[in-house]
Amino acid sequence: MTLREPGIFTVDTVAGELSGAGTRYRKTLGDLEGLYEDKAAFDHLRAQRGADAVMYEVTDHKPSSDAGDMIIGVTRMIPGKVGREYFLTRGHIHAKADRPEMYYGEAGHGLMLLESPEGEVRVIEMRPRTVCYVPPFWIHRSVNVGAQDLVMTFAYPADSGQDYDIIAKAGGMRQRIVDDGAGGWTAIDNASWRPRPAALIEALYGQAA
Repeated sequence: MTLREPGIFTVDTVAGELSGAGTRYRKTLGDLEGLYEDKAAFDHLRAQRGADAVMYEVTDHKPSSDAGDMIIGVTRMIPGKVGREYFLTRGHIHAKADRPEMYYGEAGHGLMLLESPEGEVRVIEMRPRTVCYVPPFWIHRSVNVGAQDLVMTFAYPADSGQDYDIIAKAGGMRQRIVDDGAGGWTAIDNASWRPRPAALIEALYGQAA
């Protein structure tokens, strides 16, 4: 059996990247159209910054897609708001929904917004040296509620995959993270959210190993 070589990487908290990573991808303002509650505010921001403005980027190391292997990386998200709603990532559940994930706060102040298939919500505050365990079957999205870049290291099983449509088909996640008007944040209900069909939920849980 031929073994893979061990890897060594450095988390650059200033640049917000994994030095030595083999893959980098970016999500632009245009990529996030339709995610925010205030369409007029989104259109105004896009007119100011342009659709190609980078909102967050990921650098990662993907040694393989084999079961039992692991992907590691760093995500960096800029601060700001669309209307009253804080900048966010697209969010996903794993395509193999019984796969977990880990996030470690490196810099900034953010939240991990989690939602069960049935619509239960959990919000985990992320700061430097905070570890968030995302259990199997939880949809998750990062939100930057601070004034600086939010930088986090992550790791998840290499065969996990991502399913973004589970959020879009429900009209978004059940709650939104908005400015509370006092310099902080609060979670409010998303009026566009729709419960997922029982058959979909059953199919997700049917993936359990």
